[in-house]
Amino acid sequence: MSMLKSFQYYNHPEGQDIFGKMVATNKYAAVTGLFYSVADVLMYSKPKGYLPTLGRIAYIIGPMMGMASAFTLTTYASTNIRGKDDKFNYFLGGFAAGGVYGAWQKNHVSGLVVGLFLGIAGGVKKLSKQEGWEFFPNVVHRSGNLFIEEHDFTLMKDPKDRVAAK
Repeated sequence: MSMLKSFQYYNHPEGQDIFGKMVATNKYAAVTGLFYSVADVLMYSKPKGYLPTLGRIAYIIGPMMGMASAFTLTTYASTNIRGKDDKFNYFLGGFAAGGVYGAWQKNHVSGLVVGLFLGIAGGVKKLSKQEGWEFFPNVVHRSGNLFIEEHDFTLMKDPKDRVAAK
């Protein structure tokens, strides 16, 4: 498991280390597909038996990994063919992932729409990397209620705090 954590998409510059980038994108696609397929199996499709259940899970995880692979390979190829590392490469990668989605759903219009959405999202992600801001910023979670840590609602301070203040 720690070996999979070592593969990150941005460990190497664009246009290099295709294997590491494929592992990085496909691990997220596999986990997302697993959660989505389990929810689908339990709440929507409800297949009967082990083999139909495994088949349904594979039916969902496979195309999701195909979308991740299409994005990675298209971005890699576009970077090397064009000789530029810019937002257009990510747009093309997102558009290729949308094409895989359209083939999976057997609906070219949905593939076009998803491709446009993923292409724009990919371009914005690349823009965030180039300009140094976070596409999905880390959220710092605080324990307790929204206001408990910011305000002291007690009538008197704790005795240890009164002694420390003197």
